[in-house]
Amino acid sequence: MPGQIVLSVRGLTVEVATPAGSRRVVEGLGFDLAAGETLCIAGESGSGKSLTALSVMRLLPQPVARVAEGSVRLAGRELLSLPPRAMRSVRGRDVAMIFQEPMTSLNPVLTIGRQLTEAILAHQNVSRREARHAALEMLNEVRIADAARRLDQYPHELSGGMRQRVMIAIALSCRPKVLIADEPTTALDVTIQAQILALMTEMQRAYDTALLLITHDMGVVAQMADRVLVMEDGRAVETGSVHDIFARPHEPYTRRLLAAVPRLGSHTGTERPLPAQATPVVEVRNLVVRFDIVGGILQRPVRRVHAVEGVSFTLAQGETLALVGESGCGKSTTGRALMNLIPWRGEMRIGGKPVVPRAAAGALKRQRRDVQMIFQDPYASLDPRMTVGDLVAEPLRIHDIARGSALADRVAWLFERVGLTPEQMGRYPHEFSGGQRQRICIARALSLSPKVIIADESVSALDVSVQARVLALLMELQQEFGLAYVFISHDMAVIEQISHRVGVMYRGRIVEMGSRRQVFESPRHPYTRRLLSAVPVADPARRTGEFRRLEGEVPSAVHGLDYVPPPVTLQEAAPGHFFTLESALG
Repeated sequence: MPGQIVLSVRGLTVEVATPAGSRRVVEGLGFDLAAGETLCIAGESGSGKSLTALSVMRLLPQPVARVAEGSVRLAGRELLSLPPRAMRSVRGRDVAMIFQEPMTSLNPVLTIGRQLTEAILAHQNVSRREARHAALEMLNEVRIADAARRLDQYPHELSGGMRQRVMIAIALSCRPKVLIADEPTTALDVTIQAQILALMTEMQRAYDTALLLITHDMGVVAQMADRVLVMEDGRAVETGSVHDIFARPHEPYTRRLLAAVPRLGSHTGTERPLPAQATPVVEVRNLVVRFDIVGGILQRPVRRVHAVEGVSFTLAQGETLALVGESGCGKSTTGRALMNLIPWRGEMRIGGKPVVPRAAAGALKRQRRDVQMIFQDPYASLDPRMTVGDLVAEPLRIHDIARGSALADRVAWLFERVGLTPEQMGRYPHEFSGGQRQRICIARALSLSPKVIIADESVSALDVSVQARVLALLMELQQEFGLAYVFISHDMAVIEQISHRVGVMYRGRIVEMGSRRQVFESPRHPYTRRLLSAVPVADPARRTGEFRRLEGEVPSAVHGLDYVPPPVTLQEAAPGHFFTLESALG
């Protein structure tokens, strides 16, 4: 049961400077947080969730943003009026924060041990030797394998899930009263997400820590929260217990937010119908992708990454094949091989034409007319110095398909088709929201009328309501143009919504392949069942109170140069449903 109040926020108002003057982005926000309690702040991007957390930590970017009004009291002590030196002693010791992206939060030039001991030495009167011993204990507590060796490694040498565990270890190293977690699992696979959430719950219970969890994943909210605060445009629109918010939401915004959540199992018993007489547009046989790791004075190959091993599938016109699996399983590498962006071996045909590895520039250019890609981060894939109209027109210019007024008309039509207006063509990427930028990327992918679109985590960074609109657009465009999609994702609920067939990848291989209904309702491979069991259900009535602990990391795909992958044979469980035995993976 929650204990006494440790954090009290009253009338918090945050202003940011804009060319038109100051603008309030958080207004009159108030809440209490008790020891051992979890309060989830939910809402879409721009609602003020992260700014609220940064205000509590006194980490607002100066002088762009400032707290204009309000009070933040930690165990009765006012934080907003503390001198900077006194606030530094509070930050990390009494209130700590886990950020969304650990790679940007960890110093890339310092070892994990150095960064952990730095936090301990800053707030505890211990020697360096004692701090290193405490750091080792914290790594063991967050269940990082071979913790002693990890202390001397750098952030880039760890996986995403391990880096997030290091961030949790740093945040909890001084046993803070309040832990703020800002989207701590958004970029993680479902199994790693389950590990991180289980770990946070265990640590919270062990130290009676108050947890302020900021997320737009309503499944995480349903499984973690005691109370929920829903924010829209900087204001609290609704607050209450997690059961009341999900079962009896009062505000229209809360109801819209919950209605947009893709729910695993909502499509049970249904199949997405394929077009009649759908012809194969992609045929892949025994696709292999390996990367050499060089070392030594002569920089010769010393080890080899077996990223993709013997993957085969076909994709029909108007069909969506979803590839799912944890980071490092080879799903994105498979997509890049289809685009001929990396070296590969095997056989591949697109639109009936053979694809040649390492093709010449002319052949590669012709192939790109048939295959286009939508990347995960739309902002990173759009040139910030070009207008969005020029970005969508660029493929048409490169392939000399249209010029002059015909080009402008084609781009305007593409903008309208993805739900934007021709008047927006003269703007730059930074002037659009995340969902709008993803629509611009979709328009650019459609510009050459491709046969296949590879969507690589194309909706994972979007809020649930924006995600729902983008998914609806993709399915609508598929019906209209007969597009084939290779949809790469770690979100099982999204995959269930959009896919016709599902391929589950593990250590570079497809371990199960079948229709959406076969894979989701009758999974045969243990790894598929593991993925499905790790998905947080957006229903607090179905929470178990415990996350199933999934020990360890996915085994490494790095082997010696003499390593020969064992042969794997897919068995047929039912017509169109194939799986392999776990023992065959080694």
